[in-house]
Amino acid sequence: MNVTLAIDAMGGDFGVQSTVPAAVACLQKNPDLNLIMVGDESVLRGLLADALRDFSARLTIRHASQVVGMDEPPQKALKNKKDSSMRVAINLVRDGEADACVSAGNTGALMATARFVLKMAPGVERPAIISTLPSTFGHTHMLDLGGNVDSSAEHLYQFAVMGEEVVRAVEGVERPKVGLLNIGEEDIKGNEQVKAAARLLENSNLNYIGFVEGDSINAGHVKVDLIVADGFVGNVALKSIEGAAKMISQKLKAEFSRNIFTRLAALAAFPALKAFKDSIDPRLYNGATFIGLNGLVIKSHGGADALAFETAVHLAELQAGQGVIRKIGDKIATALLEQQVLA
Repeated sequence: MNVTLAIDAMGGDFGVQSTVPAAVACLQKNPDLNLIMVGDESVLRGLLADALRDFSARLTIRHASQVVGMDEPPQKALKNKKDSSMRVAINLVRDGEADACVSAGNTGALMATARFVLKMAPGVERPAIISTLPSTFGHTHMLDLGGNVDSSAEHLYQFAVMGEEVVRAVEGVERPKVGLLNIGEEDIKGNEQVKAAARLLENSNLNYIGFVEGDSINAGHVKVDLIVADGFVGNVALKSIEGAAKMISQKLKAEFSRNIFTRLAALAAFPALKAFKDSIDPRLYNGATFIGLNGLVIKSHGGADALAFETAVHLAELQAGQGVIRKIGDKIATALLEQQVLA
């Protein structure tokens, strides 16, 4: 199936240094992929000269005269950067010229702009951010990772409904296992918001397995395909995991560099250490989906290199090809009917 993606070529910490080689790599790997590179046309034409010749039918450039800064306030970007590469790329999704937008730009500005341009999907009250995290079972999907800081029980329920469709599309799992993040697995634990959300999930058609604790994100005793949390809690958990991973990496490097004996030990352990590092390489998990909107937007990490940005592009390609936005809309409509019947 042919898929067309709009790429915010100027966004992120590294801009075209990451987006251009990633785009070329993706075009080389998938003959059904079409890309619209959005940004400064003079810069992009120079960097993409060979690619424009080799992929003339599948690669185009759309000029944008502005760039949203990584520390720019969302409302300022929304008001003053109407011709930014970010805004133009999202406009292409709205106008039906692209099936999805991929950007490594300012998260707040991207969410604000996407919500303003694309609007919310019918019946959805809040957008959410979902991504993939490594685990002992392979990986786990989790939301919300910071789209909302004060979600109600109804919002958490909608997050679960939307997230299930993303997991089904990405993993090919017909009945993903859904868990609700809590401070314990027992029914009596948690605040009223989480308990109320649990009741909604228990009465839904989702494959809800109950409360899960924080260790289930990476190393739980039961495989969970999707973990649902409030955006505040989810973002704190995500950043804690990232911090722990960096600490472990730095500690191992320091210990193995301490003296000649530890360096020899590191040399002997190199194959195992490399395999471990590759299995949790954050570049291979890059890409978060903004769900709940009338269009598909994929957020790449701001500091993504070419490989990481390529991962985000592949994620957008997969979800666009699977019709995730349409399926989420159908699922939300059904879920709202279920709630009306239960009420």
